[in-house]
Amino acid sequence: MTEKVITRFPPSPTGSLHIGNIRSLLFNYLYTRKHGGNIVMRFEDTDKERSDKVHEAVALETLEALGLDFDRGPFRQSERTEKYVSALNTLIEKDLAFVAEESEGEPGKHVIRFRNPNKTITFHDIIRGDITIDTTGFGDFVIARSEDSPVYHLSVVVDDIEMGVTHVIRGEDHITSTPRQILLIEALGGTVPTYAHLPLIVGSDKKKLGKRHGAVTYQEFRDLGYVPSAIVNYLALLGWNPGDDREFFTKDELIKEFSLERVNNSPASFSYKKLDSINRHHILQMPEDEYLGEVKKFLCANAEGEKLCAFVNFEDLVKLVIRERINKFSEVTSMFAAGEFDWLLHAPEPEVDKLLWKDTSPENTRKHLGHVIDSLDKVSNWTVDDIKEAIWPYAERNGRGEVLWPMRFALTGQEKSPDPFTVAFLLGKEEALTRLQKAEQLL
Repeated sequence: MTEKVITRFPPSPTGSLHIGNIRSLLFNYLYTRKHGGNIVMRFEDTDKERSDKVHEAVALETLEALGLDFDRGPFRQSERTEKYVSALNTLIEKDLAFVAEESEGEPGKHVIRFRNPNKTITFHDIIRGDITIDTTGFGDFVIARSEDSPVYHLSVVVDDIEMGVTHVIRGEDHITSTPRQILLIEALGGTVPTYAHLPLIVGSDKKKLGKRHGAVTYQEFRDLGYVPSAIVNYLALLGWNPGDDREFFTKDELIKEFSLERVNNSPASFSYKKLDSINRHHILQMPEDEYLGEVKKFLCANAEGEKLCAFVNFEDLVKLVIRERINKFSEVTSMFAAGEFDWLLHAPEPEVDKLLWKDTSPENTRKHLGHVIDSLDKVSNWTVDDIKEAIWPYAERNGRGEVLWPMRFALTGQEKSPDPFTVAFLLGKEEALTRLQKAEQLL
């Protein structure tokens, strides 16, 4: 590639960035960085009624969090009106546009229409090949709502020409806009860029991904405990593939591998289950202290959660139990709400019949618990492995269920919990023996 690649990030600050917009920005980023080009950031805020600085700030926060940096800008179309008016006047002077009917709601001002040459436009799309569209059906289309109020098609073309944009990478919903923009580029003497229109992202019902499917903005995914590296990894796979079975990528690996030629033109199906899998991979790559910090962020949000975070063996709980269970950090909050950690905060009050394994008698159960207590009392190095080593041979000889079920239930009071060796370790020797002795006395 001889020309320097220049692409643009052009969000409209009229709401939060949809995940589809973020995927488009990501593909622009990967393509541009691979080819050593530049990215221009601009806010297409010509919709004065709906544009909001808050949405601008959220968009910039999103890009920063995902590591999608840009080289120039941010520019704002609302601050570049004189450039669009100048282009408008040029088109009128050349009789390529004309003043038409009066503007609605703007007395004394008139709509400006482009004088459509009514020709067939063919442009090459890197993803879809040659696309041919007859512009006759467009008629003389509006390019300004009034003499000083250009519409999207004109402002985006003026910006692309002035900023030297060489590649326009965007969603397929813009395909029908492309011929209009090419007509305007040619009329203004600009160079037609290379186009690539990305496939639609759909939900499980094959309809365009929306809020009815679940989270759709970066902030929503972040609040569910998905990490930026996983979001970038997963979005890259929505429509693109590396040509083999690989699923897990860092951002640098994606830059190296990415090509628009490997983007499919069929709709990309968004799978929250697949995102969970990729997120799990990425959070397991995190340094332990960073992982621990994320767990605390979600778990310590209330007074009860703070008690658990203050638990003496909390770091071991994260390593041995939580780390093996969750795909995203919000799941630790669900585990807590479901009472899965209650046994750490409160000693159970086990019922006799629930201490019994199937048809095992109270007498035999008491005997097994007694052996467990005696064996654990002799353990000097209180680790999961040493605890298991002290109990396992006896459980193998006498029936694992008959020995380990009452041990676990005495320690937790729960029918589902981590294995009894891990539980005993986390409780500590003194607390574990106290709970086991209490259960033995009940029998």
